[in-house]
Amino acid sequence: MSNIILAPLVVSIISSVLAAIIAIVDGIVNNYGEVKININGKKDITVKGGASLLTTLSETGIFVPSACGGRGSCGACKVKVLSDVGPHLPTETPLLTPEEMKENVRLSCQVKVKKDIEIWLPEELFNVKKYKTRIEAIKDVTHDIKEVKFKLLEPTEINFKAGQYMQIVIPPYEKIKESTQRAYSISSLPSQKDSFELLIRLVPGGIATTYVHNYLKEGDIIEVIGPFGDFYLRDTDADVIGVAGGSGMAPLKSIIFDMYEKGITNRNVWYFFGARSLRDLYYVEMFKELEKKWPNFHFIPALSEPLPEDNWEGETGFITDVLDKYIKEKMDPNTPKEGYLCGSPGMIGACVKIMTNNGISEDKIYYDKFA
Repeated sequence: MSNIILAPLVVSIISSVLAAIIAIVDGIVNNYGEVKININGKKDITVKGGASLLTTLSETGIFVPSACGGRGSCGACKVKVLSDVGPHLPTETPLLTPEEMKENVRLSCQVKVKKDIEIWLPEELFNVKKYKTRIEAIKDVTHDIKEVKFKLLEPTEINFKAGQYMQIVIPPYEKIKESTQRAYSISSLPSQKDSFELLIRLVPGGIATTYVHNYLKEGDIIEVIGPFGDFYLRDTDADVIGVAGGSGMAPLKSIIFDMYEKGITNRNVWYFFGARSLRDLYYVEMFKELEKKWPNFHFIPALSEPLPEDNWEGETGFITDVLDKYIKEKMDPNTPKEGYLCGSPGMIGACVKIMTNNGISEDKIYYDKFA
């Protein structure tokens, strides 16, 4: 009996000793000292080696987008590496195209800075900032989506394009020991420079959404980083076809109201919003009021599974089917069209197929696809 009791204890002690040895060896062997990062052939920064390129750059005030917080699952943190840092890792290849791999584009969260390195970054990333904010208001807009307003404290103003997104820095709490980041599209107008709003849907088990829905309170101080993204209205005369679902409402709301505020009302705008039942639908009156003021704006909400008590008289079925019907039956086939999509990867893929089947070229369809 004593041997049975002692065995797990011995194994535990041996495991602890081995872990300590590994930690010491790792600290000695992987002590890379100071290394240099050359950026765009113009700027050298000296950093401590050993961390990921994503983390290392952020510590110097250069923020590369990362919708997943550096987990290697979003593919947003792409950086062109001009020096040899070894072959692409299995964690990178599923998120890179053959063309990107040929040009040595890497996921900066997966590349460790072990020696001097040369990289190229888009110039707009140098305008990205970290902001200190205070939570000014939290409002339930559906049973699982909160509208969160962030008041800027430092810096006190923000400049962004309607459609772009911010990354919230989620502090440690019971689900995480270290801070992490998640990306959410801005739902407010760019003209509102001292604050901004995000729409955040609760994802069961989600690290960031659990924090926002269950822990975040009005008055809390939160860091955010941004703005990021190339999802914004293109300067053309084409008709705009927007499709969203859930919290994908955010960038389309910002783009549409920004168009109206700026007087870009000559373009036809068709906004399709898909929800399951009436409890998942929101901002309906807001968009119906906009329809009354803007003859070229058309708001088409649709419920895929309306409940009897919803007494729903609007469009029913999948939003992709409603989209297909309206393109065929309601829209002028002779006018150029652009697609603006925000929702799940599955919804976006289905919408792209509908649009291309109806003559809209894929290079005229824009989206941010957040898993």
